Amino acid sequence: MNLSASAWEDRYTNNDIAWDLGEVSPPLKAYFDQLTNKEIKILIPGGGNSYEAAYLFEKGFKNVWVVDLSKTAIENIQTRVSNFPSSQLIQGDFFDMEDAFDLIIEQTFFCAINPNLRADYVVKINSLLKPKGKLVGVLFNVPLNKDKPPFGGNKAAYKERFKGFFEIQKMEACYNSFGNRKGRELFVILCNKEV
Repeated sequence: MNLSASAWEDRYTNNDIAWDLGEVSPPLKAYFDQLTNKEIKILIPGGGNSYEAAYLFEKGFKNVWVVDLSKTAIENIQTRVSNFPSSQLIQGDFFDMEDAFDLIIEQTFFCAINPNLRADYVVKINSLLKPKGKLVGVLFNVPLNKDKPPFGGNKAAYKERFKGFFEIQKMEACYNSFGNRKGRELFVILCNKEV
């Protein structure tokens, strides 16, 4: 199982990105459409081609940041949305990020990292969120692969994983998943606990 930066770069340069919807994820679009404060600082880790970042930016959210290991993925965003601030498109490792965000968007990143890093993911997300900041997004609610991404999971395991750092405001089946993801995703809203 090679999950190195070069392996992800190879997948983007070879267009081996079956997880890429080619559009903003419907559950996230519905969530974005009800947000009113366009000043909030948003991070999309492992954002890939990040149609979510493009959608938010075009809706007037100018404080959106994307981090991804793949140079090609980052360049793809810049090509599609030429006025997206390049300083907010970071080719790098999410686990090296140091900043503070109001909102972090989860869209196929948690299922792409080595499952051994899931505890580190929770700690890192917690450290990057401002007090009462939120982690919002979708998580697969099916077993999936054991030897390569996407790695699945289930609601009980997610609740156990996140409960020490987050108040679980919502964790329920998506009613509006994309195509073959129908019946396989949970929509989550997790609020960072105040320390």
